[in-house]
Amino acid sequence: MPAISPRHWRRSIAASGASEHVLAEIVTPRAAAAPGSPPGGSRRNWRDLRLRILSAAVLAPVGLLCIWLGGLAFVALVVAGVVGLGFEWAGLLRQTLRQLRGVVLLAWPAIACIAAIVTNRWDEALLMLLVPAVLGLWLDVGIIAIGLGGIGLLWLRFMTGSGWDGVLFVILVVWASDTFAYVAGRAIGGAKLAPRISPGKTWSGSVGGLVGAMLVGGVVALLLPDATGVDAAQVALRGIGFGLLLGLVSQSGDLAESAFKRRCGVKDSGRLIPGHGGLLDRLDGVLAAVPVAALLSLAAPFGAGFWYAGASTGPTPLGLVHAGPHVDAASMPSLLPTRSGHAADHPALRSGSDPT
Repeated sequence: MPAISPRHWRRSIAASGASEHVLAEIVTPRAAAAPGSPPGGSRRNWRDLRLRILSAAVLAPVGLLCIWLGGLAFVALVVAGVVGLGFEWAGLLRQTLRQLRGVVLLAWPAIACIAAIVTNRWDEALLMLLVPAVLGLWLDVGIIAIGLGGIGLLWLRFMTGSGWDGVLFVILVVWASDTFAYVAGRAIGGAKLAPRISPGKTWSGSVGGLVGAMLVGGVVALLLPDATGVDAAQVALRGIGFGLLLGLVSQSGDLAESAFKRRCGVKDSGRLIPGHGGLLDRLDGVLAAVPVAALLSLAAPFGAGFWYAGASTGPTPLGLVHAGPHVDAASMPSLLPTRSGHAADHPALRSGSDPT
């Protein structure tokens, strides 16, 4: 029987009305997976790793520098971030800047953040986030999520007395959870975590992410200054425990964002960050973890990281807010606690008051 060339196959199949997709499948069949190879172990699963690394190499130094500088540099970073997040949320809801809902989504979280830091009325700034509910439930869900994240970052950086310690802990733990989950999920694979919500996530990735969050949490807690006198073993255990907590919250936020994107019929919230998608894709875990960290800081002594919640008695950030002076943006760098700030450095305490 004479040999039939691939070109003859193409002509014959095309003449029968087969689609190009079917034609490609017949002429160039997919290679079978090697027996015993781990799920997710192909080179294709790592194809976006280079883009992820390059994006992190560009964005991480800028973010860390603003966190370290504090003051207006950090406020500008947070405001720019919440504006970008609002823009992406508006896009998911198919709202443009020509529509009132689109403008509100873009601006309202940023306005609430600026109001909190300028007026020092944090509770009222939080209540502001509820106002846009009159325009729609899903619109306000985005505003609340984004606004809580932005206000929480400002609170941790300026109002806890621990400087950039709290922000750094959250960022590094969430980063570790994302990174370890990515590596473990690609290398091990296995059963899907929530296939109807996010088909790419696996139980191995989730466990790997939690392990990474605990390890980094323990190390960061040990390396950052201790303002409470707790021994090193307890500090490490606190870092591990709160790292686990933030890892769970971060992954929950990731799944929630995935569910919302699936509801909207999109894969990524945007294309701003190569290898990651949009800002929401990159910061969904941070948006979930920051409010929890800010809430925990209310139970921690002023000048200590939020992972010391309940460690000792003394002035708390919430008490100092009510006793402290009005804070305006122009004088913020000199009035607000710095990187090495302690309770004794707060103007309210220097004046002899005893806020609790």
